[in-house]
Formats: sequence, C-alpha cells, structure tokens
Amino acid sequence: MIRNTIIVLAIIAGAFSQSFAQRETSVLADTSAIRKSLELIGLPFTPAEILQMQRGIADQKRSYESLRKTEIPNQWIPSLGFNPIPAGFKIHVFPVKSDWPKFVDLRKPGNEADIAFLTVPELAQLISSRQITSTELTKLYLRRLNQYKDTLLCVVTITEELALKQAAQADKEIAAGKYRGLLHGIPYGVKDLMSVPGYPTTWGARPYKDQQIEETANVVTKLTEAGAVLVAKLTSGALAMGDVWFGGTTRNPWNLKRGSSGSSAGPASATAAGLVAFAIGTETLGSIVSPSTRCGVTGLRTTYGRVGRTGTMALSWSMDKIGPICRNAVDCAIVLSAIHGLDSQDPATTSTGFSYQQIKSLKGLKIGYLKNYFDQNSSSKKTDSLALVYFRELGADLIPVTLPEQFPVQAMRIILSAEAAAAFDGLTLSNRDSLLNAQEAFDWPNTFRTARLIPAVEYIQANRIREQLIIETNKIMQDFDLIITPTFAGNQLTLTNLTGHPCLVIPNGFDKDGNPLSISLIGNLYREDILCEAGSLYQDKTGYFKIKPILFSR
Repeated sequence: MIRNTIIVLAIIAGAFSQSFAQRETSVLADTSAIRKSLELIGLPFTPAEILQMQRGIADQKRSYESLRKTEIPNQWIPSLGFNPIPAGFKIHVFPVKSDWPKFVDLRKPGNEADIAFLTVPELAQLISSRQITSTELTKLYLRRLNQYKDTLLCVVTITEELALKQAAQADKEIAAGKYRGLLHGIPYGVKDLMSVPGYPTTWGARPYKDQQIEETANVVTKLTEAGAVLVAKLTSGALAMGDVWFGGTTRNPWNLKRGSSGSSAGPASATAAGLVAFAIGTETLGSIVSPSTRCGVTGLRTTYGRVGRTGTMALSWSMDKIGPICRNAVDCAIVLSAIHGLDSQDPATTSTGFSYQQIKSLKGLKIGYLKNYFDQNSSSKKTDSLALVYFRELGADLIPVTLPEQFPVQAMRIILSAEAAAAFDGLTLSNRDSLLNAQEAFDWPNTFRTARLIPAVEYIQANRIREQLIIETNKIMQDFDLIITPTFAGNQLTLTNLTGHPCLVIPNGFDKDGNPLSISLIGNLYREDILCEAGSLYQDKTGYFKIKPILFSR
C-alpha cells in the first residue's frame, strides 16, 4: 500500500515538474529583445544579468496587460501628487479687500469696436452705471464672434443660448441692486478643454470633436458665481499642443498669415481681436505665454495649484495650470480673484487668498533681471533692453540674477511626455491617434508612442531632480519680489513651469514687421498680486496694451 502510494506521488510530482518546466519556459522573455531594449535606453547590463531578468520582465508584461483591461478616463488623477511648495516655505497672507481702478467719468463709446476693446473695469463701469446692459454687451460680442470666427478660426462653439440666459439673469440682479462685482455681466470665453453641460468639449482633436461632458468645469462654475457670461468655447491646439485643431489653424489678428501660437490659441486670438472681454487658457509648457506674446495680449500663468482643474482636460497632472488671458494686468488680477482657491476634486489646490492693490511706484520692491539673457542677441533685444529702461524710470533698482543652471532642465521634459502619454494611452492603444491632424515626429501621436519607452525609474529620478530644482529656485526667488526676463530666452520658460512659479507676460512693442513682442515677469509662488501690480504700472507707462489690430478695430 505504501509502495503504491509512493509510485502515485512520484507520477504526480513528475507530471507537475514537467508542467512547471513548460510553464516556466513559456513565460521567459527573449534575452535578445531585452538586450536590444536596454541598448535603446542606454543601460549596459551583462549577459548574466539579462538572463536573470527574463522571468521578471515576463511577469511585468502580464501585469501591464491586466492593467490595460481597466478603462481609465482622462479625469482620473494619479495618486502621486505634485507640490511646488518646498519645506519651510511661508505662504503670504493677503489683505481682505482689493483696490481696483475706477472709471467713474467713463462714457459709453459710440463705436461698437471701441466698446469691445475696453478693459474689465471700464466695461463694469458702463454696466454698473446702466449705460449698457449685460444683454446688450453680450449681443455685441456675439455679433463679433459670428463676424470673425471664420476669419480667425478661433471659435469651436458659440454658447449663445447660455450666454443670453446668463446676461438676462445678470441684468435682473443688477437692476435689483444685487451687484456681484466687476465681472458681473461681462462676456468671456474659455479654451475648449473645459467642460460645459449641453455643449461639446472637443479638446481641439478630431477623435473628440463630438464629445460632450456633462460636468461644469470648476473655473466656469466660479466665473458663473461671479456673474460673468460665457459666450464661446475657444480653440485649443489638438490635445493642448500648438494652434492646429481639427478645424484648421487659429489665426493671429495682427497678421492673418501667421498662426496664433498655442495651445491657448483661441483665447489669445479672440481676446486680441475684441471678440470677448477676456478668456481662460491653460499652460503646461508655454501655452499661455506663447499665444499671448504672438497675439499681443496679457497672459497670467498662475502658480501651480492656484486654480482648480476639475472639468478641464488633463495633459500633465504635475504641470497643468489654468490662467486668464486679458487686455491688461489689472484684468488678469480681477479674473484671478474670482477663479482662485480650493477645488474639492483637485488635490493640488490650496486655500491661499488673493488681493490686488494699486501702486504708484516700483520703489521698495526688490526686482531682479536675468542679465545673461538680456545680454544675448535676439530679435527682441531692442525692446527687451528698453523694458529695463522703463522699469528703472518707474523706480525699480534692478539687480542682476541668474536662475539655477546646474540642472538638466530640458531633459526633465520627459516628465511631461510620460504624463501626457499616460493621459492619452487609450488613444494610442486604440490607434485613434491616427485621426489627429498633426502626424510629424514631434507631434502628439509619435510623442505618446515614444514615451512608452521612458522607464518608470527615469521618470522618478527626473522628479527627484525636479524637487532639488524647486528648492534652489525658491532660494533665489525669495530674495526678490519679481524677476524680469525676455520671454523666450534660455531655459527659464521650461524651468519655471517645472517649479510651478507664476509668470505674467505683457505686450512690449513690435518687431520690424509689426508683430507683437512681450516681456515676462516671474514671481514667487502665490504672488501673482505683485506681478499684476508691477505689470499694470508698466502698462500704464508704455500703453502697448491699448494698441488694437487694425483689421478688428473698426
């Protein structure tokens, strides 16, 4: 009996051993494929080490396949959060009230175009003094949107029904003495990355042109609470890249042969052409700064986490920022005062306050400038240098400074590539990325595919270096109230987007061909108030923001 039992067990063990050997052989990854993959990412592991990796890589592949069975919507955020605040950083406590400019003697212009280009405080004065109703103003902007949308290709959807309803509500409340503030009754547009129930949210991309998300974006909710009137959803470069969307290339009001730049293409173009009083854009790596420069408007890239992103397309969870694109710095501050603050669905947001004060001089502010960039030859060198002259005339004692130079800033862009590829992995795996208009080597479809070969270890290492970049940048920034820089010089645009610092980009004259130029002000975390206060003083002196593109100013 015992002997028979032993024989049976031996047979079972043999069969199991044979089965296990077969299973083990079937799951081992090919060593030549591993070696070639390691060569692609520059890791010279030994043959023995590669042999040892076989089973683990095969196991990982099965894990990947299992994970891919779960559909992951764009709005799901990773559990790995990013925080731009270094240890020991003290957040500024803001005064309770803002001191906004007043235009009590303003009279309504007789020309509609002149009305369309007024600043927010000026439009607010016309509304509050009953010289124009919100409905009248809304219809004015709707006419301009319809008149020029095909010329500029800056509009995805005109939200006329919603706009007229909101305008009528604003007029009713204002007539009853329930005035909500400077944005009450003011028409605006949003980049079409932000969802509004009842209207498409296309993300500028053909695969999503019929997409409708029945959720109100946080920023739209806050502007509605302020009484503002949404008149249009404006173009975004496809999936927040450039100025090319499924309807074509958004045009620059100053030169219709040029694109508006992007990816906040529509908000910049529409604001510059007087089709909206202001607009909301987003920036991950220049998408407010660049189109604001190209279109000659004022853009505010806010501190990372300043404005909630719920209901807004995610491209890079650790780099996406929302901000206003306006006529001038005061308008940017007014809009920020309405949209900043906590968003219960966006863990990156804070309860940090905001207020604005008018200043008469830059004396007393500690202002740095990136001298090494100003000394370089560039197409904007003349106007950049003149900006420093104007800042000194306004009382600034300019101090040369450099931002950290010891870090591989451009290499850290793999953080954006990896996060963007994850955000749109479903698009890549389904092959619907072939529906996007742009298909060159550096466009999104190929970027997403290429990012699949960024090792998770390298992504983590880049973020570890990023943290040190944040620490070193804040050591420099805390010694200044703001730093002036040529807008596109050196690494500063990439660097400050990685560190989460705010930037105000303001019109700064024109090049020899009549194209707008800009200058940029970088601020400390959550100190957009200083940027806007100093920027407003500069704009009052130069007056560039008052110059209108001639084709749209009649």
